[in-house]
Amino acid sequence: MNRASANMMLTNAVGLHARPSVKLTQLAKSFRANVELALAPDGPWSDAKSPVQVMRVKAGRGSVVHVRAEGEDAQAAVAAVVNLVERKFDEE
Repeated sequence: MNRASANMMLTNAVGLHARPSVKLTQLAKSFRANVELALAPDGPWSDAKSPVQVMRVKAGRGSVVHVRAEGEDAQAAVAAVVNLVERKFDEE
């Protein structure tokens, strides 16, 4: 089973608020891999394909978010999430 993980700092103005959460979940859903997020390397982990779970992470600007994926396209999924965060969710 393919696995991938990364961490990144949220530098967009609102962190994982409503719009960024929806963009992230839509992106995660475009992959077959299971994609999860957490604020700590040991969890608790949240399903990145669930907008409610992503918003429950309550990650504000400056938070370090950990992402991991498992499945055939895990590395592509993690790379895409990191890219979205680095682009500040295309909101700035």
